[in-house]
Amino acid sequence: MKPIQVGLLGIGTVGSGVFNVLARNQSEIKRRAGRGIEIAEVAARQIDKVRAVVGSEMKIVANPMDVVNNPNIDIVVEVIGGTTLAKDLVLQAIANGKHVVTANKALLAEFGNEIFAAAHAKGVMVAFEGAVAVSIPIIKALREGLSGNRIEWVAGIINGTTNFILTEMRDKGLSFDAALKDAQRLGYAEADPTFDIEGMDAAHKATILSSIAFGIPVQFGKAYVEGITKLDAIDIAYAFQLGYRIKFLGITKRKPAKEA
Repeated sequence: MKPIQVGLLGIGTVGSGVFNVLARNQSEIKRRAGRGIEIAEVAARQIDKVRAVVGSEMKIVANPMDVVNNPNIDIVVEVIGGTTLAKDLVLQAIANGKHVVTANKALLAEFGNEIFAAAHAKGVMVAFEGAVAVSIPIIKALREGLSGNRIEWVAGIINGTTNFILTEMRDKGLSFDAALKDAQRLGYAEADPTFDIEGMDAAHKATILSSIAFGIPVQFGKAYVEGITKLDAIDIAYAFQLGYRIKFLGITKRKPAKEA
């Protein structure tokens, strides 16, 4: 049986990881899935730069819409990020009858209702396990393992960057700025960390979890968002003296219909 053909949109840090995992685990994937899965085409702006990652045999195109419109592609994996081009690409892929895999939590939190409705109408799947907790299968657990349970609330540490910063501030007595610089130097924080430290990333993830846990549409506009930028070493120290630790949590609770 012919392997499933995958089109990969983006070949940055996440895209490279997807490419390498699929390439490295070909035989195991085929054994478990009963059919091979291989990347047939990659979309990247800097074709020459990514050639070293994907090899000389891989087809690379500069326009990601070419991948989406390729009739030979069965599944589109979107890892370019953002909510503009990514939205257009995902919706076009669905319109073309292709399944979609994405880790784009911002896209799903803001436009998930439109995307899921389009996928349902077309009879295709949108898979997004990596959008919330990466390697922790919380989406699958909520949708399948806990499908018979009434979930009242969900809470957890769902942003690694802020967790690292707060840990550094506690363990080393660093100021927020110093801990952030450490996180950026070590690759735990982006050059522009705004989405993480201002709470947007966690809010996007909490929005997605709320939709699945409570069976409601995604409602990012109703999320209360607050980051950690106002914290300093003295706050961490005071909390410790009182027997507490400051953690940055994503929290979502079920409300009665009249309060929703």
